[in-house]
Amino acid sequence: MTILGIDPGSARIGYGVIKKEKSGLKFVRSGLLKIASKDKNERLVELESSLLKLIKKEKPDLVAMEKLYFAKNVKTAVEVSESRGILTLAVIKNKIALLEFTPLEIKRAITGYGLSDKKSMMKAVSRILKIGKIEGGDDAADALAAAMTGSFHNYNH
Repeated sequence: MTILGIDPGSARIGYGVIKKEKSGLKFVRSGLLKIASKDKNERLVELESSLLKLIKKEKPDLVAMEKLYFAKNVKTAVEVSESRGILTLAVIKNKIALLEFTPLEIKRAITGYGLSDKKSMMKAVSRILKIGKIEGGDDAADALAAAMTGSFHNYNH
């Protein structure tokens, strides 16, 4: 089973692709969807197009996305929420199962502690997937962690 993890953002969307095999989890790739447009409407169209290309290339059976659960900056929260809406719609339109997890749920699933810091999360993701440096940094590591969390659920496609 191929699982696409997504860490939503407004201009930088982390993604991570893993395969769930009988022998365990296998890293495929990770990175960022970088949205260049400053115009809100163009940004959303560019985001959808970028995700659809990724979906077409990777053909995921499942998408696991991080939920937005609080925001200190209202403007950023609105922008990320708009992005999440576009990402969610693109996944649903492609008839791909979608699981959503809070950052606390993801951290607990990966490190065993819901309040783990970024450094601990990146180390755990690297160790579990047996990879070195994660392409795409924190955002991609969060996306890989979301994909891994999705893999722990009993989902049959």
